[in-house]
Amino acid sequence: MQLLHLDTSILGEHSASRALSAAIVARWQRDVPGLEVTHRDLAGLHALPHLDAASLAKADPAEAARSARALADFLAADVVVIGAPMYNFGIPSQLKAWIDRIAVAGKTFRYTANGPEGLVRGKRVIVAATYGGRHPVESGRNFVEPYLRQVFGFLGIDAVEFVDADSLNVSPEQRTRALEAAQDRIDAMPARAA
Repeated sequence: MQLLHLDTSILGEHSASRALSAAIVARWQRDVPGLEVTHRDLAGLHALPHLDAASLAKADPAEAARSARALADFLAADVVVIGAPMYNFGIPSQLKAWIDRIAVAGKTFRYTANGPEGLVRGKRVIVAATYGGRHPVESGRNFVEPYLRQVFGFLGIDAVEFVDADSLNVSPEQRTRALEAAQDRIDAMPARAA
């Protein structure tokens, strides 16, 4: 089984989303014998530039190779684990740059007479979402979860789960409580493909 682990936080070792995504991956490594993990740090070593005309035209061979690798990593994975902090009510731009490389007509979706059709099936996506304040989806201030559900659903993936920790910047005690509650959800999560 293949697991793709993406980190997108710019905070490095101080990142709650990185800690949670690492805990999810560790859980899978413990419970799934032979699990192969590919880790990509989209805010560091594996950063992708924002999509532009040159990217689309594949004008830069190195950039084209990075884009092809991002798509190949995604297509090969049975499970995708994403660390996604909220920045200004949405996902980090680093994650958006990756999404722009995997949402490819003819590869991960296609247009039909009846509308778009996702071509990616049988994958499970687990998002470790972190919020400095309280931003439940129903508040209308949280565009992380609705956006990622929309994107992956568009590609054909219905198995999208969120392990979230909110109000992390309210107080040190609240941060501890939120991260412990998220860890409890990780411990209770079954390690299986979609």
